[in-house]
Order: sequence, then structure tokens, then C-alpha cells
Amino acid sequence: MSNSTGLDGRPVGRAARLLAALLPRQCFLCAAPAAGEFLCPDCHDSLPRLTTECCPVCALPTPAAMVCGACLKKPPPFDATQAVFRYEFPVDRLVQSLKYAHRIASADFLGRVLAERRPSAPPHLILPVPLAPQRLAERGFNQALEISRRLARQLGLPLETRHVHRHIDTAPQAGLPWKERAKNIRHAFACAIDLTGKSILVIDDVMTTGATLNELAGTLKACGALRVENLVLARALKA
Repeated sequence: MSNSTGLDGRPVGRAARLLAALLPRQCFLCAAPAAGEFLCPDCHDSLPRLTTECCPVCALPTPAAMVCGACLKKPPPFDATQAVFRYEFPVDRLVQSLKYAHRIASADFLGRVLAERRPSAPPHLILPVPLAPQRLAERGFNQALEISRRLARQLGLPLETRHVHRHIDTAPQAGLPWKERAKNIRHAFACAIDLTGKSILVIDDVMTTGATLNELAGTLKACGALRVENLVLARALKA
């Protein structure tokens, strides 16, 4: 029997199809039959994917994918950003189900989506945005690390989890006004590894103001990183 493919284009073998038939699975978003997938085809196809016409530096929409005025006026420490989705319903629900409801199945799906993208320049290592120890203890896992695993395997690159730390347990960025986020995250990261000449691919779930990614990229550049590129699941767009 020939293999079919799932929503992400991966081959689905006979055993997997049989298991899906024996254990029918509902779509996480609408509860419709999903044939063993996390989302049904309709929900999967309706996810708000970000247009390709975005600033190559910060991933905000721009005409003809030109660098936006803000990045021209004050270039951030990072060199590039790619985002898969707009951060709006139902992507916000998917991300929050992982971060706050511990739905690890969401991590598998979001990790597969992230792995569809490739960095614009070959990196030397992949760095999930670190969590502070207290936040990591409360949550039990780092969502950026969980969604990074599949991409790291596909690219055959190491995941950096030991030498870059978030050593200051700042207030949650999500609860702060946009203008306060840069001040809140200042000096929050520390790097204990020489990155001279290295290209780093930073992974996060959501980019809102970019304050966290700004601060982290600045820390990496101070340790010698030649290039820092962000790959995020979703980009929040200004109202």
C-alpha cells in the first residue's frame, strides 16, 4: 500500500493511518474530525500566515518587502527576522495552549510549522530564547526550546541551552505597556561562550515589540556573534 501525506506534507505510513482510524482525533480548534492530525484541513488552511511582503529585519509588513523606517532610523542588534503567522486568533490560542495550559501536542504541531522555514543565512547554532530559572520552574519547560527541537534535527545543528542564560527574572513582558518592555528586559541576559564569527539563529514563539530579541541579540553581539537572525512563530502587528 502506498503512503499518503499529512497536512504538513510528511508521509503517513500504514501503521499511522491505522492508528488514526482506530483512535479518531478531533481538531484542537473546532473539534471536527481531524483524521489523526492536530488541526482539521479547514482550520489548518485558515491560519493567518504572514505575508512575504515584510521588513526583512523586524518582520513587520512593508511595501515590496523593504526595510521599514524604524529599522532604517535605528537598526536593531539583530540582522533579520522571519515570522510564520500574524499573532491573532487562532494562532494566539495555539501558543497560549502551550505556554499556559501545557498542551505539549501544540508544541509538536508548532514545531513542525516552524521547521517549514529556513534561515536566510546558514547558522552555526540554534538558540531558543532562555527563560529565567524561576519562570522555568513555574512553567516546567521552555516553549521556545520545545518548538526548536524539530528544526535543530532537520538542520543538523546544536541547540544552545547551557551557555546563554536569562539571569534576571523580569516581570512578564505580556503584562506591560509596549513602551515599558525595553526597560523591563534590560541586562536580563548573560552569555558565557565566545561567539566570535558565529551566526546564531534565535527561536521564540511570539515577537511583539522586539524588546526581548533586541536585548538578547545585543548580548550575543557583545560576545562576538557575527550575525543574529530571529525565527518566530508569530509576529504581533501594531493596531
